[in-house]
Amino acid sequence: MDDQNAAIADTLELLHMNQIALRAAIEEVSTWIRQRGSVHVHDSTMTCLQALDGNADAIATAIERLRS
Repeated sequence: MDDQNAAIADTLELLHMNQIALRAAIEEVSTWIRQRGSVHVHDSTMTCLQALDGNADAIATAIERLRS
């Protein structure tokens, strides 16, 4: 792996970790909202988080490709 690919992979990995942390925080807030009776808001939020999950998988794959 050359230096440029290593730098890109390192940067993507940091963004990936941030995305995972933000997803977890949003899910916690959404759970708190659901517990207070807003089931619809929670369900909508969880649907949106599925997009983050799919994107996280794609980012992880890109990191693996850059590191190989």
